[in-house]
Amino acid sequence: MTLNLRKVKTLEDRKFEKIRLFHAVWFPLLFVAVLWAVKGIEILTDSSFSRFGLYPLEIKGLRGILFAPFIHGSWEHLINNSIPVFILILTLFYFYHEISFKVFILLFFIHNFWLWFFGRDAYHIGASGIIYGLGAFLFVSGMIRKNTHLMAISMLMAFLYGSMVWGIFPLVESVSWEGHLTGMVAGIVLAFYYRQYGPSPNFGKWKYEYPEDDAQLSESDNEYWKITEEKEEEERKAQT
Repeated sequence: MTLNLRKVKTLEDRKFEKIRLFHAVWFPLLFVAVLWAVKGIEILTDSSFSRFGLYPLEIKGLRGILFAPFIHGSWEHLINNSIPVFILILTLFYFYHEISFKVFILLFFIHNFWLWFFGRDAYHIGASGIIYGLGAFLFVSGMIRKNTHLMAISMLMAFLYGSMVWGIFPLVESVSWEGHLTGMVAGIVLAFYYRQYGPSPNFGKWKYEYPEDDAQLSESDNEYWKITEEKEEEERKAQT
């Protein structure tokens, strides 16, 4: 007997996914919109907001803990950050809807506070530290919870964003490798702290339907058994 396995997604599953996606998409859209609005205001006013960035171990630099992630030095810098930060925040809010705000806010402030302590003497700006933090959180949490979806998304972002691993080393003077490193470490710490939360290994995978009795076999299966039984009966008659 063969089993007629079918991939199944019920109407309730599809409704749940749509509602979950709707609630997950609005925050990353808002965040990226603010990034672009800040850059647009800079251009319209012919000014630079870099002075509001994070400057380590300076009282004036403390304001950068709040403002630095929204400031970008160029359009290229902004564009390179917009796509990965949108996808990673969306992934966080979709898979971790119960703790998404907690993780994001903690990552935002912990990473920038550490950067204020350990960064070099310069203005640090941009959302790349958040990108490193979210990527590390999703990847490590995916390993802990054995969810291949999260690990795959993180690896895809690492590929699209460039060589993320090399970004935590002081290879390029104009790049805040300290921001990348503090973001990544903060993401890893939060992944272990919230290791009891998040999707199960089977979250997002197709379900399979198993037939409960012979009546659920396909017509071709029934036909196969019918023909086989007829041949066996003919052979028994021939032998007698």
